[in-house]
Amino acid sequence: MCGRYAATKDPATLAAEFDAVDDTEFYQPRADYNVAPTKDEITVVQRHPRDEEGNPDPSTTVRSLRVMRWGLIPHWAKDKSIGSRMINARADSAATKPAFKSSLAKRRCLVPADGWYEWRREGKAKQPFYMTTQDGSSLAFAGLWATWRDKSDEQAEPVVSYTVLTTDAVGPLADIHDRMPLVLPREHWARWLDPDLDDVSELLVPPPLELVSALELRPVSSAVNNVRNNGPELLARHEPEPADLDDPSLFDK
Repeated sequence: MCGRYAATKDPATLAAEFDAVDDTEFYQPRADYNVAPTKDEITVVQRHPRDEEGNPDPSTTVRSLRVMRWGLIPHWAKDKSIGSRMINARADSAATKPAFKSSLAKRRCLVPADGWYEWRREGKAKQPFYMTTQDGSSLAFAGLWATWRDKSDEQAEPVVSYTVLTTDAVGPLADIHDRMPLVLPREHWARWLDPDLDDVSELLVPPPLELVSALELRPVSSAVNNVRNNGPELLARHEPEPADLDDPSLFDK
């Protein structure tokens, strides 16, 4: 699964890296070393631009950065609390799930990340690891998004939310956890974001072993277990002491 990740790059940097325009508007960028569900984060989408009357231009598309809330809220949901249970979607079944199948066909996004955290069970305790690139480039998680409106409050702003697709862990990652985010290689970004492509089944497979083998799998401090902790020290390599693993109070995921 993917329940926590790091996203520290500013919109200008991400716009250059993902060849996108910055459409984050009034978003106040800040480095987030402990992204947790229900937070607002930057995603990448590609859509047909619309004119003043809302009509899309089918002849072109624009790739842009958008801010969304982590935890997909289906358009038919009665309230937005369901989003906290929709932070991940299995790549192998998203096409058949009512909450995700429409988004998989029409509303796909990329979720930029410096890296993500996963916990390996060691006896009764869990050791956190941070998975990241060795060259500092961003990872791109395959994501789905949706727009939800509160029908009980016509004045309320619509909520745009996303979920991260997961797949079977590959290579050394399987020694930490059996699931991982669906990380898309750069050569798959354009097809994944293409708003006119409604069948992306060939992309819903685990990433190539070469991509995974190039990642650093770094043990980190149990401080990341607490969502209130948020700083660059969370990314530092930390070889656990026996006492770290024996204290269950350190885990608050």
